[in-house]
Amino acid sequence: LRQTDLKALIAYSSVSHMGLVISAILIQTPWSVPGALLLMIAHGLTSSALFSLANMNYERSHTRTLMLTRGWQTTLILMATWWLLVNIMNMALPPTINLMAELMIVSALFHWNQTTILITSLAMLLTAIYTLFMFILT
Repeated sequence: LRQTDLKALIAYSSVSHMGLVISAILIQTPWSVPGALLLMIAHGLTSSALFSLANMNYERSHTRTLMLTRGWQTTLILMATWWLLVNIMNMALPPTINLMAELMIVSALFHWNQTTILITSLAMLLTAIYTLFMFILT
């Protein structure tokens, strides 16, 4: 949460999503493999949109520092709307494809070993927190 570089925050969400994909592939259950495939597709769409929006931010402000681009949501309303929609996808809120994929993976991990729900839910909570942090500061 102390990161001030916009692209680094987006990369952290990529690491988080790929961690879920790797854990799903490693357990090889009937729910985890399709969930991993679905999350990879959703991650490709979401990360591409996030990096595209970060580039649009950079082209307007000539900086990637979050503190220097604060308050642009009131000026650039359409861009703020896109940030909101893509961040909702990144946090896996309904009705996004990320939610379906993460639910498939989390349920497969829970059936594989019940203690994994703690680690997975903590990682998902952290991802949601810094995604909200990123949205508030852009």
